[in-house]
Amino acid sequence: MTTIERDRFRTALKNREAELENGNRSREGLAVETYSDELDRIQHGQERDFAIGTLDRNSKLLREVRAALSRIDAGEFGICLGCEEEIGMKRLAAVPWTSSCIICQEAADSLAGKPWTVGAEPLASAA
Repeated sequence: MTTIERDRFRTALKNREAELENGNRSREGLAVETYSDELDRIQHGQERDFAIGTLDRNSKLLREVRAALSRIDAGEFGICLGCEEEIGMKRLAAVPWTSSCIICQEAADSLAGKPWTVGAEPLASAA
C-alpha cells in the first residue's frame, strides 16, 4: 500500500471517527419517562430500545475505527489479523476499519452462527 493510499484511508477514518463521536453525544432517546397511556409507554420503550441499539452499534464501530487508526500508526493497516495476509483494496475501500480479509471474516461469521460444541454434541440446544 502506498503512502498516498494510507493517507486517504487515515483521512476517511478520521472523518468517520468525528461523525461517530458527534452521533454518540445524542442520548435524548434514552430518557425514561412515565406515561399514563399504556400504548405511549410501550411505544416509548421501543424507541428507547432502538436508541440503545443504535448507540451500541455506533460505539462498537467507533472502537473499530480507532483500532484501524492505531494500525495505520503502527504500520500494520491492511494486514489481516487472522492470517497476516494483505486485505484486498476493494474490501478496505468498502470497510476501511476492517481487521480481517474476506476469507477470515467469512470463517468468523460462519462460526458465530453455530452453537459451541464439544466433540460432536452441541453445548447449546436449539429447543
